[in-house]
Amino acid sequence: MLELPFNPPIQQINLPDFNANGVTVYIKRDDMLHPFVSGNKWRKLFYVLDDAQQKNSNHLVSFGGAYSNHLVALACAGAMYQFKTTAFVRGEEVNNHMLNLCKLYGMELIFVSREAYKNKLDLYYEFAQQHVNTYFIDEGGKGELAAKGCTHILDDADGFTHTVCAVGTGTTLAGLAKGAQLKNITAEGICVLKGAEAMDHEIGALAGFDVKVHHEFSCGGYAKTDTELLDFMQHFTMHTGILLDQVYTAKMMLAISKLIAQKYYPTNSKILTIHTGGLLGMLSIV
Repeated sequence: MLELPFNPPIQQINLPDFNANGVTVYIKRDDMLHPFVSGNKWRKLFYVLDDAQQKNSNHLVSFGGAYSNHLVALACAGAMYQFKTTAFVRGEEVNNHMLNLCKLYGMELIFVSREAYKNKLDLYYEFAQQHVNTYFIDEGGKGELAAKGCTHILDDADGFTHTVCAVGTGTTLAGLAKGAQLKNITAEGICVLKGAEAMDHEIGALAGFDVKVHHEFSCGGYAKTDTELLDFMQHFTMHTGILLDQVYTAKMMLAISKLIAQKYYPTNSKILTIHTGGLLGMLSIV
């Protein structure tokens, strides 16, 4: 069985925006789990890699965009645990710092059109017919085993009233919510995609119950930014020493500051935010 390196620390965020209306906010530093298999990527891959080992599969096959943190994490984890790795990358062939890391870790990259990418299972089965001992991992690592890994995020966290994470595929939130339910903590998500309300049903199905997702803080959509978000990122980092990425964690933190200002959270709420890593994506804007 694989083991997480350690339990990452929980730190209080001592900023006026996060200590208003009798609310306190903390952050679990899952970004510190590993420099490249960081945050929710470690959590989501934990049981997936174990399952692949149990099935004697030695070739992991997955999917992602050209700036996918998941693909970097998978490539690194594959190298660490002696798996071959292959990724179908959406869109035209490009070079960037993320894909270069994937290649350094030995991952084979197959670029496919956006139309072909829509049929991931077809791509996988055609590939699997020509290669032995392959193992399918969905885009972003999403799935039941990934959600199971995320149920452990709160194993060492007690005394909180709420926990919040950013939402991309919804898998992390589903697992987080299941773990939170055991501790009587309310779990909610901040969706970073625009117009993704249909995802709520998928998250509920994976968690086994309805989970609140806020859809009004996407800042224009997935991987989109605006001046308010970028200014907030710099303000937060300058005053806490904690880096955020613009795709996920910065949107989550900005949303929480706005919800606190709106008095959404009851007085004396103690909120634990989850830093899901993804800091390599920040290099595309600095």
